[in-house]
Parts: sequence; C-alpha cells; structure tokens
Amino acid sequence: MDLADIREYVAGDDVRHIDWNVTARMDTPYVREYLEDREITAHFLLDVSPSVDFGTATALKRDLLIDFVAVLSRLLTRRGNKVGAVIYGGHVERVVPARTGRMQVLRLIDDLERRPRLDRAPATSLAELLEAGLRSIGRRSLVFIASDFFTTPGWERPLALLARRHEVLAIRLVDPRERELPEIGMVVMTDAETGEHLFVDTSDKRFRARFAEAVRRREAALAAAFRRSGVEALELSTEDDLVRSIMRFAARRKLRTARQRAMAVAS
Repeated sequence: MDLADIREYVAGDDVRHIDWNVTARMDTPYVREYLEDREITAHFLLDVSPSVDFGTATALKRDLLIDFVAVLSRLLTRRGNKVGAVIYGGHVERVVPARTGRMQVLRLIDDLERRPRLDRAPATSLAELLEAGLRSIGRRSLVFIASDFFTTPGWERPLALLARRHEVLAIRLVDPRERELPEIGMVVMTDAETGEHLFVDTSDKRFRARFAEAVRRREAALAAAFRRSGVEALELSTEDDLVRSIMRFAARRKLRTARQRAMAVAS
C-alpha cells in the first residue's frame, strides 16, 4: 500500500496539495496524491548499533536513519496517522507506542538525536529487533526496518513472519566505502562493534579482490533474503539525496503496482 504518491504538478491539480519542501528542493512544483483516507499505523524498527555510526561521504548512516524517520513520520502524522518505534542498540532499548501528532514526531527524533553513540557493543542481532517488533506490534501496520543489515545470522525467519502480518519495507543504510575500498596503502580498520583493529594493505590486489567478492556475496545474500520474505528494499546511501531516493523508489513502486493491476484486469 502506498501512503502517498509525490509527483510533478500538472494543470488542474489542487494547489493545496503542493508539497513546498519537495518543490523547493526539486525546483519544480510537486503535489502529494493520497490513495487512501483510512488511518494508517506505522512502526519504525531502528537499528542504531555502532556500525550505523559510519560514513565517509556527506553524512553518517545514523544521520540518514534520523532524516528518514523525520520525513516519513511527519508525512504520516500530518494525515492523522500514528507512528511508533522500536529502538535497538546492542539490545532492544526502547519501544515507543504508536501515537499521532507533531509532538510524537519531535519526541521520537529527540530520542534518536540524544542517544549516545557507543564505542562498542555486542554483535548486532537483527533477529532480536524483529522479534521485538513481532511482540509489540498488534494490528496490521506499515513497518519500516531501518538498518545497515550487518548482523549475526537468524534474522530471516522473524523477517518472514513480520512480512506475513504487516506490510514491511526494508530501509538499507549504506556507505560507498563499504562496497569499494580506496587504494590508499596501509590503513587500520576498526570493527565498529567489537573495537578490534586490523592492519590491511588496500593496494594489495589480492586483498581487494577478496573484499570485492565478499561484497558481492553479501549483496546477493541480502537480495535473496528479501525476495524470499516478500519484502521490498529501499537503499539509502550517504552519498545520495534522501528525498530524491525516496521519490525514485515511490515512482518505481507505483509503476510496478500499476502494471500488476493491469495484468490482473487483463487476466
């Protein structure tokens, strides 16, 4: 289900539906198109473990997470919908009950902004976050899982269970240096969660080849996991514009939905 579609303004559109923030960013008028009037309850399952405090481009992955929550929760609550959250560091730290209103958005963002960054923590268990979502989310909801998906195994089953009960979107937080190493010689790499240090030679072709292969396997495994669970994934990169990424995803999703409906009618 689409919460609201944001598209370019065309003659005849209701000017009251113009989204001025997006219009200013895109330098052309955009309007919001609401598909349903019934109340939506949305929950954010948020991974704020130490690996999310990484970034080499214009932002940290944590910044992306907070900005995404701010944008989506405000869009939702402006229509009277409720938003809640489950926040996970090295463990499930807090469950925020779903409520509506501007103050709910401000409280949620303030909680995330104030949360101290951890030097180290136990290895991330995304399964623990997803299981907390299964326990705490009652009625059918829209669920956003925001994480970099660096996690111990065992998270696919609770993801599949969550997707059976709710509409689930995976929000992948990524940074370009997690996929491609710069060739800068000897460097010290630190595991964000264990604090372990490792000296590596980024000029070593064999090391770079092993790194590239590990990235390829991880990307393939994540794509397969999402596909098996029936979960769509939106990738947010520290080098991209957040609003543009969301809009591209919404446009692709709308087109895919339209095609599916057309095929259903034709059959």
